[in-house]
Amino acid sequence: MIRPWRRRPRAQDIGVDAPLDRTGGHHGSCRHRRRGPFDAHTDRSLLKIDPALVTLREITADTVIPVVRLAVADSQKGFVAPNAVSLAQALFAPAAWYRAVHYADEVVGFVMLEDGSLLTPQPAEPEVGVWRFMIDARFQGKGIGRAALLRVIEHVRGKGLFRSLQLSYVPGPGCPEMFYRNLGFQPTGRLDGDEVVLELPLAPGAG
Repeated sequence: MIRPWRRRPRAQDIGVDAPLDRTGGHHGSCRHRRRGPFDAHTDRSLLKIDPALVTLREITADTVIPVVRLAVADSQKGFVAPNAVSLAQALFAPAAWYRAVHYADEVVGFVMLEDGSLLTPQPAEPEVGVWRFMIDARFQGKGIGRAALLRVIEHVRGKGLFRSLQLSYVPGPGCPEMFYRNLGFQPTGRLDGDEVVLELPLAPGAG
């Protein structure tokens, strides 16, 4: 399911296992910012997140700038497109489905799927895959990525149209293979370039 306007996500697109950015990351102006569960004086290393507070929400005029300002750790920036680029690509990608990842009312990440069921006409057997998925460096390592991906799986499974959810990663030290395997993703035996393709069976009785 390769389109000329997209590429499969690399491991570093999935910013879930990197250490927290102790420099404070990318806060922007706080003058009118609503205080959330993570404010400038919070030591995030002491926090435990409530997975129930992780949600996927449509991006609005109020949240588009916070989404664009999200950034992965410096060591990941060479491997993941900025969210502004992803949003621009989505304008020309009829199968793109994208949401902001929120923790309570704070924007903490971004996810975009390639959802074949959005095409017109809809394919007889549409496919779906994770295209982009990132958690801001300030919020990594707390389980937010896992909770957000579970929300993605819930969304995809709820449509009742797909046999599996696909994604891929680049093998090597620090790769997220076990993160995915622990969520039920399985090897397919396929490669997409230098990336290993995994899938999560969704059909009843699959797996």
